[in-house]
Amino acid sequence: MTSQELPLGRHVDYPRAYDAFLLFPIARTLGRHEIGLSEDTLPFIGVDRWHAYELSWLDARGKPCVATATITVPADSPQLVESKSLKLYLNSFNAARFDSVEVVRARIADDLARAAGAPVTVAFGLPPIDESAAGNAVLDCIDGLDVAIDDYGPPNANHLSADAAHVVGETLTSALLKSNCPVTGQPDWARVVIAYRGPRLDRAGLLRYLVSFRDHAEFHEQCVERIFSDLLARARPQQLSVEARYTRRGGLDINPWRATPGTPRPAAGRDERQ
Repeated sequence: MTSQELPLGRHVDYPRAYDAFLLFPIARTLGRHEIGLSEDTLPFIGVDRWHAYELSWLDARGKPCVATATITVPADSPQLVESKSLKLYLNSFNAARFDSVEVVRARIADDLARAAGAPVTVAFGLPPIDESAAGNAVLDCIDGLDVAIDDYGPPNANHLSADAAHVVGETLTSALLKSNCPVTGQPDWARVVIAYRGPRLDRAGLLRYLVSFRDHAEFHEQCVERIFSDLLARARPQQLSVEARYTRRGGLDINPWRATPGTPRPAAGRDERQ
């Protein structure tokens, strides 16, 4: 086999000019209908927070500029933006000249707002690495539980149960969430943080449930909405927050957050793996 025949030897044609039409929006209804969610009565609030690590353009005199950016898309936007298209779109800035940093920021925000169908916030820079994703709450990691697991998909909500006789408020975390991109088939890795108040979750069942995403193909945002919906239906908490911090791929990572209305948004931060 020659180097040209190997997957790593194949040429990838990156954009050579700025092109907003590279952005590929996907209707959120497609994934939500599958898990029984109606756009008219969404049970959650939330955002999708993207971190862009590879952003560059030319100033008015042709000198390259580099930056990082934090992009926030509201969960109630009609469309999500497919991640590979976002990567190609951001790369299309590489050879384009702009008069100022603010022009670049505004252009990205406007283009993404048109693709998502709702206002999008863009700020240069990234939040700090904090490893908490829980504010002042104490995180209990469930990954050390001594359990046998043999269910790797499709996601199986039957693993979830809760003890209605014991109402608690706690924040659980696991770094064992893995799913696959439905477009490229590439693995997506994440740490998920679940904060809730309500009947006490069975932790072993929760871990088995999260691992059952392992061979499942679904967008990051839809995985988090599925987890939120399954927990809401099976455990019936009074308050629930689910955030997943996905590891970086192609210069981007995404952090979807969904919560019951009235829940404060967790402080923006990054994991060490991102």
